Amino acid sequence: MISGGDLRPGVKVELDGSPFIVTDFQWVKPGKGGAFMRTKLKNMKTGAIIDRTFRTEEKLQKAEVEDRKVQFLYHDGDVYHFMDTESFDQFTMDEKQLGEASGFLKEEMIISVMSHRGEPIGVVLPTFVELRVTETEPGFRGDTTSGGSKPATLETGATIQVPLFINIGDLLRVDTRTGAYVERA
Repeated sequence: MISGGDLRPGVKVELDGSPFIVTDFQWVKPGKGGAFMRTKLKNMKTGAIIDRTFRTEEKLQKAEVEDRKVQFLYHDGDVYHFMDTESFDQFTMDEKQLGEASGFLKEEMIISVMSHRGEPIGVVLPTFVELRVTETEPGFRGDTTSGGSKPATLETGATIQVPLFINIGDLLRVDTRTGAYVERA
């Protein structure tokens, strides 16, 4: 059990049978009455964000979310296939469940999958991934009208903004949290 006063970003709680993660909180101490927490909670299954207020002495159920290592095998349309690295069981997730993470999944990549009561609900990617550029326009020296960047399509199909000197075939390090170019690998 977690008390309402212990809610911080990243804490996972269960409300109405669904797992939620705290994304934002505000401690409020009114002049009269007890203190309470205003929170923003993200549903880990649907991605919906709700606002909820909890008294500091209120007890909440900790979400039963477990992480396990899996290997990404391949994708077939909107269906992504994974294999548990310990039991070798295979399972699928659709693009809606993966969200933006689907743009950074490379075949044979080892990632963590979060599951709630045995059902996969999301993935945790490494902070940085190395991906090859498959399509981009040539950059011209002195062309800074667009802020010195151009769009580039990566081998996974994701499109990110890169500096003008990046060419087709370059291997890039990309931050999976923001989807931003970091450096050439």
